[in-house]
Amino acid sequence: MVTINELAKLSGYSTTMISRVVNNYPYVDEEKRQEILKLIKELNYRPNSIARNLSIGKTYNIGVIIPSLQRPYFEQMVSGIAEEAFKHNYKVTLLPTNYDRETELSYLEDFSTKQYDGLFITSKVNSLQKILEYQQYGPLIFCESVPDEEVASVSIDREQAFMDAMAYFFEHNIKKIGMTVGRNERYSNSTKLFLQLAKANFDSFDESSVVRNCRTYEDGYRAGQFFYENNQVDGILTNGDEVSAGIYDFYRGKKTPLIIGQDNLLASKLLNLSTIDYHLSKSGREAFRQFIENRKDKIMIEPTLIKR
Repeated sequence: MVTINELAKLSGYSTTMISRVVNNYPYVDEEKRQEILKLIKELNYRPNSIARNLSIGKTYNIGVIIPSLQRPYFEQMVSGIAEEAFKHNYKVTLLPTNYDRETELSYLEDFSTKQYDGLFITSKVNSLQKILEYQQYGPLIFCESVPDEEVASVSIDREQAFMDAMAYFFEHNIKKIGMTVGRNERYSNSTKLFLQLAKANFDSFDESSVVRNCRTYEDGYRAGQFFYENNQVDGILTNGDEVSAGIYDFYRGKKTPLIIGQDNLLASKLLNLSTIDYHLSKSGREAFRQFIENRKDKIMIEPTLIKR
C-alpha cells in the first residue's frame, strides 16, 4: 500500500500539501488539489486514520453506553442518536454493559484515551460522581435526568407519565393496581419514583403488588400468573410493552386487568393495549444535538399516554 511519503515523491508535492488535500483543507490551489486527488485515486491511497484523527483532534466517532442491545427502550434511544449522528458523518459505537460496573468503567477509560469524541450515557451503574470524573476528557451527554450538575442531559418526564396513567386508572374506576419493574429501586431512579408515586396516590397499593426483574414477554407471562394466583389486581402498570404482551397472553380467556405499558411498541397496537410513548427517538436526536452544538442544556421530553 502506498504511503503519504511515496505519494509526495510521485506527485512532486510536499507531504504537507498532500495532507491538506486529504483532510480537505481550504486555501489549496484547485489545480493542485485535482492533480493530487487524481493520483490518490489511481494509486488507491488510503490515509492512516489514526494519524489523521490525531492531527485534526477528532475521531468522528461517538460512544453510546447502553445496558443491553435487546431492550426496546434503548433501541429507540440509540436509533435517534444514530439518525442525527449520520447527518454529521459521525460513526456510532454501541457499548453494552449488562449493568456491570467494571465494564462501564472500561468504556470510560477508553473515552479518556480519546477513542470517542463524546460519550452518551443512556443508563448507568456506577455513581454519577465517578462518571463525572471523566468529564475532563470530553463531553458527556446523559440520556436521563441530571438536574444538579453542569452536564448535558435529555430526560423523560416520568412523573407526568405516571400521573397520566393513574388518571386513566381512576377514569376506569380501578381500585387496586399492580406494577412490574425492571431494576431494583436501589439502582433505578425511575423505579424508585414510580413506587413512591404509587404509594402516594393509591391507598391500596403496597409492594406485594410489584413484580420485579421484568424485561421480556416471558417475564410478563410470569407476572400475569403471579397476579392471577397470588395478588388479584384490576389494573397493571408495566415497565414495557413486551411485558404487557406477556401479561395479556396469560390472561387470555380470563378477566383481564386494565393494562398500561410503556414504549409504544407495535405489540401494544396489535393487542390494543394502552401505552406510554416517551418519544425516545426524539430524545436521542436532542442528545446528539447537545453534543454537536456543544451545549449543556437540561431538556425534558413530555410523554404521551396512548389510550386504547
